Amino acid sequence: MVRSTVRQLVLRPKFLAHQLRCLHTEDKKWQSVATAAATAATQGVCVPAQESLPSMHTFRYSDTIVRLAEPHQLQPKPDAAGLQFGKLFTDHMLKIEYHKRLGGWQKPVITPFENLVLHPAAKVLHYAVELFEGMKAYRGVDGRIRVFRPEMNMDRMNRSAARAGLPTFSGPELIKCLSRLVSIDQEWVPHSESSSLYIRPTFIGIDPSLGIACSESALLYAILSPVGAYFSSGFQPVTLMADPKYTRAFPGGCGDRKMGSNYAPTIHVQREATERGYQQVLWLYGEDEQLTEVGTMNIFLFFINDDGERELVTPNLDGLILPGVTRLSILELTRSWNEFKVSERKITMAEVIKLMNENRLLEMFGAGTACIVSPVASIHYKDITINVPTGSQENPLYYRLERALTSIQYGRVQHPWAVTID
Repeated sequence: MVRSTVRQLVLRPKFLAHQLRCLHTEDKKWQSVATAAATAATQGVCVPAQESLPSMHTFRYSDTIVRLAEPHQLQPKPDAAGLQFGKLFTDHMLKIEYHKRLGGWQKPVITPFENLVLHPAAKVLHYAVELFEGMKAYRGVDGRIRVFRPEMNMDRMNRSAARAGLPTFSGPELIKCLSRLVSIDQEWVPHSESSSLYIRPTFIGIDPSLGIACSESALLYAILSPVGAYFSSGFQPVTLMADPKYTRAFPGGCGDRKMGSNYAPTIHVQREATERGYQQVLWLYGEDEQLTEVGTMNIFLFFINDDGERELVTPNLDGLILPGVTRLSILELTRSWNEFKVSERKITMAEVIKLMNENRLLEMFGAGTACIVSPVASIHYKDITINVPTGSQENPLYYRLERALTSIQYGRVQHPWAVTID
């Protein structure tokens, strides 16, 4: 009781000062805190929470509070065949607040899906203090639900949080919370090997202050969305627009962090590509026109190198490239096959054109959580169109990779990358 009241006192000192003085407790740990807080409250001063309350460096799954939706709040489950990406959401969500003045991380709460209430001065609304992750839960051929390498998403999310001035947390604890959320809404995981349940953990700064500084209050929340294919065309090769005047990221920036501020500036360029008849943007950087990413995906090239051997290459992680979970998985899988050379290095448009002119470019494809693998058919670059023979290969690598990854995700093969949700 005292602990709860002290926490409220930090936020509303004068209103609760008298209430706190009237409390009787045997808890000596909180006795001095209560006395100091009550005294300060009558003087209109807040006791700094970091000095008065135990620091909570992370939340704990064991503290999770669950409030289930009432029967009338439950929605009918959709037909997997008609799912669009990110258009429909499940019955529940996860919310975890952070308040420095209250000691740090608060208890995780699973609640019926609801709108957020934010102060008009919240940092997320003014300075884009926001980051997110993209994960999926898959219903396997055995009926069990699996998530794919969630620890990698947690590591990336913490790196993004540190860059955004947001508090970090225990990845394993959030995985447990997310697993509980998926378990509660498990009927939303499609009974289909062409669909899945998209998991979107999001972290925002909610300080009611216009000052540009680290967030002392934040909200980590997660919502779930059953999804079908990311591209409406399905598993078909896509066309790209490569325009050197547009840049997605730059050295020293946040291109290697999954922040919302990386994506808003790309919307106009994507719209231009669509209006010109192309499906995605191939992002270039620098005077040598380095390939960085394709749309929101990492990019891969498969070709015959100067030594006459097959080689798979993707841009190295130099600060411009998002360290994708699918990207890493493809690199690890292909290296374990030991069938061709696998490289991480700079790729330029000049090299792509040279490979095409010499008939050595075999395939090009994007890779990411949303689409897994997306083959490329052509690139419109300046005044030329580069037709990539990705779809005409007899046994294309992109398709083999897609089958290998989905076999793990849907439980067709047992693999440590697939974490089962009980």
